[in-house]
Amino acid sequence: MNNIWSDNIQGIKTLYLSRKLRFDDFFYRQYEGLFSLDKSKKLRILEIGCGPGALAEALHRWYPNAEIVAIDRDSNFIEYARKNIAGVEFVEGDATALPFESDSFDVTISNTVCEHIEPAMFYAEQKRVLKNNGVCLVLSARKGVRQPAECLKMTDTEKEFWDRVSDGDNVLEKYAVGKYSMTERELPIVMESNGFANVSTGYAVIDLTPDHPKYPPQMAENMINAERASELEAVQLSKAEATDSVIDRINAKFDSRIELYRKGEKQWDTSTSITMIIRGINVK
Repeated sequence: MNNIWSDNIQGIKTLYLSRKLRFDDFFYRQYEGLFSLDKSKKLRILEIGCGPGALAEALHRWYPNAEIVAIDRDSNFIEYARKNIAGVEFVEGDATALPFESDSFDVTISNTVCEHIEPAMFYAEQKRVLKNNGVCLVLSARKGVRQPAECLKMTDTEKEFWDRVSDGDNVLEKYAVGKYSMTERELPIVMESNGFANVSTGYAVIDLTPDHPKYPPQMAENMINAERASELEAVQLSKAEATDSVIDRINAKFDSRIELYRKGEKQWDTSTSITMIIRGINVK
């Protein structure tokens, strides 16, 4: 059992809810053009590093003729995905030792995974499991925009809590999070150097701005509540004794944000993410 990521870095709700928004059908057209996959074909698609399953869930909707398989080494993520997501085969395993036969997939896809794995190991296994002329899709988060509403800024109660939470342990360094991060120029070069042809790049800009009138009310409130879940889970992952006042203050400020939204009092807070998509063809 391996729960390193879900117990120390990002919890289930943080990852699932944020990714569910970013891979909402509202944004499908951006991904469709960049993925450039034939929806009519019975593709076999492997998601590597699937977390709690939000992207795999979207792929099942977007490519109804495809067989979707998703793998992650975190036991908590796989358990959650199996219980909550239908139509996808979830497998617990390692991206550097994929438990699949060679030449068994038409497409591999990963989202914010390449940053954490040595590139030669990351791509070698994908080349092995991909068929000749199979498609490799690598999604990598780029620097976006985050501007909180005034009512969502950290309260004094929260500041006092986080000031107390300091054990001298750098979690990101300890678990090599982002150790292999690359620039927008380096990412396609590395894919090419690892044997993929016809490499192309593009960007999906996912604008999560609750007050924008283009979003239906439920989706707008989901944006706000995804942020709520992330802050609450961060307190939990700190492994520090959290007073009820900290939890209460977090919930109170997000309740306030929801109330303002329902009253039509716009705050124009935003979390706009930019995802770079690198696409290559496996030529054997």
